[in-house]
Order: sequence, then structure tokens, then C-alpha cells
Amino acid sequence: MTISIIIPTYNEAAHIERLLTYLQQHTQAEILVANSPNIRDQTAAKAAAMGVRVLNCPVAGRAQQMNYGAAQTQSEVIYFVHADTLPPASFLQDIAQSLEQGYDLGYFSYCFDSNSWLLRINGYCTRFDGLFAGGGDQTLFIKRNTFEQLGGFREELYIMEDFDLVKRAKKAGFKQHLITNDALVSARKYEKNSWLWVNIVNLSVFALFHLGVSQERLFATYRQLLRMD
Repeated sequence: MTISIIIPTYNEAAHIERLLTYLQQHTQAEILVANSPNIRDQTAAKAAAMGVRVLNCPVAGRAQQMNYGAAQTQSEVIYFVHADTLPPASFLQDIAQSLEQGYDLGYFSYCFDSNSWLLRINGYCTRFDGLFAGGGDQTLFIKRNTFEQLGGFREELYIMEDFDLVKRAKKAGFKQHLITNDALVSARKYEKNSWLWVNIVNLSVFALFHLGVSQERLFATYRQLLRMD
């Protein structure tokens, strides 16, 4: 199995070195940082200094950046990881075993880098497959031929592009696997807002997405209601 790890970035200078150091300790797989254009922070410079291939994507947007990264490699498997998330240490073995079992794509349960008991509840809920499974924080691995058959991420989506891909894969009959081996996700969004408020916003945006509300409204709602980095 050949695998490429693609990390979409937008102002992630504070987190990229931690993730890359961790990945380089656990794999010799190809790592690509798909950096947003016209960003002047140190993300690209820090990644390049660590010997990682940095892609200066022509268009900003997570879906566009991940598609662009996928197009730059020929690996059999593509693994999308957010810059503030650490996959479980055994992620390569977990992915290989999942593919050997006949799955076409999959994702991991996760926990937060916080001692909050409320966030422990959130993390525990990611161990169950269902309507809310498949978000980007769970990281996503997918066979290249499956990714290509699905047409990649829909680039007209500003938000929820990960849930959309998983939803389309399920509808198309591809086998999905939720691996209950926790990735470690940053709690920064909850620390900047509050547990209750983040969950209210997430549930509201998720419901609006499934009701077919426009991407412009979804994105504006999310950005207006949550304090981000």
C-alpha cells in the first residue's frame, strides 16, 4: 500500500510543526502541505524547513486545496488530516487492516486535548457510526480510485465538504469503516467560545446543510457565530 498524507492549511503556523514532527516519527509516507494562496504566515516556511513538500494551491478553500493535493500524487491511498489533529500512533496499520478487510474509505474516532468532561462526552460520541460520522476532525482515508470515482470533494462547498463526500460515498455503495482508535483533536474552538455554544452552532449548521440551505448562508452563519483563530 502506498499512501500520501495531505494537510490543508490556512494560518496554521502555530500547529504545523507539531503535526509534521509526529507524522515523521510514525511514518515515511509522502506528506504534502496544501497551503492556501496569499497567506503570509510561516506555515509554508516551517513545513519546507522540515523537508515536507509544500503546495501553494491556486485557489483558497479546503475542498479545493485537498483536491489539488490529491492531484499531485499517485499513491493508492489518500489520507486527509487537519493541521491541529494528531492521528493515532498506529494509523498506518489501522488503515492497512481496514483496506485488507475490503473497506474503500474510513475515519477515526477522536478525543480532545482537554480534560473537560464535557469534551470527553463529545469525543466518546465519535465512536459510533451514524449521521454525524465523517467530519474532517476524524481524519479521512480513501482509496484513490474511490476518490476519483466520486469526483473528489465538491469545490463549490465552503463548508461541510467532508460530510458531503462521506454521504455521497455511502449513497454510491462504497464500504466505510469507523475505526475506534482515537485521533487527538485540538480543543481551541471550544476554548475560544464555550462547549454549549460550539455544539449549538455545529448542530444548527449541520441541520441547515441537510435542509439544503445555501453554502453562502452556511459559511456566513458559522463565521459570524464562532470566534476562530
